[in-house]
Amino acid sequence: MLSVSLTSQVPLHDQIVSGLRGLIAAGKLVEGDELPPVRQLAADLGINLNTVARAYRELTNAGLLASVRGRGTIVIATTERASGPKAGERRRVESGIAAALADAKLSGLSRSDIELMLARQVERLWTSV
Repeated sequence: MLSVSLTSQVPLHDQIVSGLRGLIAAGKLVEGDELPPVRQLAADLGINLNTVARAYRELTNAGLLASVRGRGTIVIATTERASGPKAGERRRVESGIAAALADAKLSGLSRSDIELMLARQVERLWTSV
């Protein structure tokens, strides 16, 4: 379901948040789906449980997850609730894309390889809607 890279420059918390956002955006996690308990996911990933708890909290604050007594953490929405100006969201997304592209270039991937990857991801995310 979810994996992290312990050697990545990207903080583990951000990797978890990105991974879960990606699963929700792709429709692999839908409303009502239960996520693993914090302790279990932390153990499965081999990381500190506070890191997982922080990621769950961030996604809860974004309106995507909720903690439900007796069920644990569940997906409650597939789109974030509006919590600020759209310009801020656009800058956040653009910053993430810029960082990913910089990582790709530094990894030695060619422009055509990156364009193919981007096209696959756009197709994957927007055809499932």
